[in-house]
Amino acid sequence: MGKFIPVSEPWLTGKELEYVQDAIKSTFISSEGKYIEEFERKFASYIGRKFGVACSSGTNALILALRALELEKGSEVILPSFTIISCALAVIYNDLIPVFVDSDMKTWNMNPDEIERKITSKTKAILMVHTYGFPCDVDRIVEIAQKYNLYIVEDFAEAIGSEYKGVKCGNFGIISCTSFYANKLITTGEGGMCLTDDERLAEKMKRLRNLAFIPEKRFFHYELGFNFRMTNIQAAIGLAQIENIEQRIKKKIFIGESYSKLLKPLEDEGVISLPPQDPQHKNTFWMYGVLLKNGITADEIMKKLYERGIQTRPFFYPLHLQPAFERFSWFKRENLSISEYLGKYGFYLPSGLTLDEEKIRFAAESLIDILKK
Repeated sequence: MGKFIPVSEPWLTGKELEYVQDAIKSTFISSEGKYIEEFERKFASYIGRKFGVACSSGTNALILALRALELEKGSEVILPSFTIISCALAVIYNDLIPVFVDSDMKTWNMNPDEIERKITSKTKAILMVHTYGFPCDVDRIVEIAQKYNLYIVEDFAEAIGSEYKGVKCGNFGIISCTSFYANKLITTGEGGMCLTDDERLAEKMKRLRNLAFIPEKRFFHYELGFNFRMTNIQAAIGLAQIENIEQRIKKKIFIGESYSKLLKPLEDEGVISLPPQDPQHKNTFWMYGVLLKNGITADEIMKKLYERGIQTRPFFYPLHLQPAFERFSWFKRENLSISEYLGKYGFYLPSGLTLDEEKIRFAAESLIDILKK
C-alpha cells in the first residue's frame, strides 16, 4: 500500500509528558490532584464559562448534564438525527424520549424549522449539536427555546474553538458539553467536560459524577450518582493541550482551507459539496467532510481511497434508522431525507493535526483522480 494516512492522530507537542510524569510522581493518579481543577478552570475560562466539570467521556458529560436538569421521566428532548449515537444514549439513559429532527443541507446541522414542528407539551429540552466544526443556527434555536420555555443543552465536542457571530461555541447552553477523545481538538485520551455559569448546577454535576457522595457524611447517599470521574493523569494531558490551543486551531483551519482550495474545482463542477462556511462564523474543521453529488455512494469512494493508503470515515448513520432503537415504544419510522442523504453520500478525509501539506495534497488529488475516473 505504501504510505498510509490515518484519518486522525493526536498531536502531543507540548508539556504532556512533563505533566503526566509530575502527576505520577505526586501519586495522585486517580480522580484527585492539582491537574483536574486547573484543567477545569483553564478550559472553562478559554471558552468563557464560569464553571467546568471534568468527567470520563463526552457521552458521560451529556448524561450528567441531562441528569442535573432533573427532567421528569418521559419528557421529550429534541436532537438531530444526523449525529453520533452518544446524544441519543444520554437522553435514553435518563429515562427521557429522544425526538429526532432533520438537518439543513447547507449547514449539515439541525434544521430550526424542524425543531419547532416537533415540539409537544412533553418537550422539555433541545440538544443542540454543532456538526464537524460549523456552528448551528444559534439565534433561531435560542429563540425557539425561549418561546417554548425549553432548556438548551449544547454539544460542542466537534466545535472547540469555533465561533458563532464572534462568540465561542460552548456558550449557548444552560449546560454545554464536550469530548476530549483522541480525535478531538484537545484530547485527554478519553474524557469530557460540562460547562455552565450556574454554580448550583456545577456543584450538582460534581457530586453526581462522584457517586453522589456528600461531604458531611461519607458513604451516605441522598441520590443515585455515577462514577464519571476524570483522572489526574488525563487532566494533566488536557492542561498541556489547552496551553497551545490557538496553535491547534490555526492548524485545523489551515488543513480545512487547504483542502477547500484543492477541491473547489470539483464543487464548481457540481460533483461534490464542501464543508459549510459563513463569514459571520468561525469553522475549525474538526473533520473535513465531503458530500458526493454524482450518485456514487460514500462507501465506494472510501474503499478506493483506502486502496491508495488514505483512511476515511463515513458520515453519521442517522439515529432515526438505528436498529438498536426499534425495541422502544417511542420508536417510529419516519422520513428525514437530508439526514439520510448525508449518511449515504458523505464522508470525511484525514483531518488530524499531524497532517502536513504533502499529505493534504496527496489525499485531495487522490480524491480528484478517483472521481474524474
